[in-house]
Amino acid sequence: MTLRIHFSGDDLARVRVAPGPDILWEVLLSVHLLGRREGVAVFDGWRRRARRALSPELRTLFALAPPWGYSADFLTPPEAPDDIDAAVEAVLATPRARLRHDIDQLAGPPRADLADLRRGRPAALRQLGASLKGYHRRAVAPYWDAIDAEVRAERARLAREFLKGGTEAVLTALRPFAIWQPPVLRLPRHPAERDVHLGGRGLILTPSFFCWRAPTTLKEHDDPQVLVYPIEHDPAWPADDPAEAARSLGRLLGSTRASVLEAVAETPATTTDIARRADISLASASEHARALKDAGLLTASRQGNRVYHVLTKLGARLLHGPAADRAG
Repeated sequence: MTLRIHFSGDDLARVRVAPGPDILWEVLLSVHLLGRREGVAVFDGWRRRARRALSPELRTLFALAPPWGYSADFLTPPEAPDDIDAAVEAVLATPRARLRHDIDQLAGPPRADLADLRRGRPAALRQLGASLKGYHRRAVAPYWDAIDAEVRAERARLAREFLKGGTEAVLTALRPFAIWQPPVLRLPRHPAERDVHLGGRGLILTPSFFCWRAPTTLKEHDDPQVLVYPIEHDPAWPADDPAEAARSLGRLLGSTRASVLEAVAETPATTTDIARRADISLASASEHARALKDAGLLTASRQGNRVYHVLTKLGARLLHGPAADRAG
């Protein structure tokens, strides 16, 4: 089946290339790959490591992004920020009518576990936000340097094509995933027979690390359309095992303090939260949080009568490495 994207003259003038990897598209498409057996040579090492790091709290995310078929469009708002916290806020700001519409598009009978999210209930939205951030932290952020480097290399390739022949040369360079036959861009591996008329909205080309074999788009949107497409991969990635980094962190700080730092990485936490997440006593959680605060790795934020421990930028860099500066 084929997706056909129809261009007007105005649309050709409004073709752009995303400035770097789109953090929410990489999250979404990597979720898809976890549930598939595609790209064994490239992704199986990542799959094994990612699955070992995941937790049951991600059920909502997996329900919204099944491995096959439609995934909720609101998970990938156009031109989302490249910081995970700001990007997730953009998702959580989705109007209720859009939440209902997108969730109703999911295949199969209505899911009871998505009912509160469909209504825009605050607790359900918070849970979705935690799921997105938690998944990103465990399955995407540790590999962000490789993702960023390969996507930017593809962007540089398209820039060279543009200098040689303008927008049409860029569209031609999307072979074999897309075939430019003016004024239509054909995507022959699309899962559904479909026509998209841009109507002056333009197109944002988004090279994606976790997109595999077939490009994808939003199902419905009034903003500029997005075409997310696969890039070339180095089969040797990922060379570094994040688990080894975690072991190194444990040797540096001690295993318990490393666990406390991990416990605060996903979301701010009270001392009680830390004790529960790290499976230590309340007194031990308090002692280690105080030591990490003294070292500049945690800070405290009071909200009402509660004090939350928050990871500092220094703590994030120690936990995630330099990728934390860009990946959030």
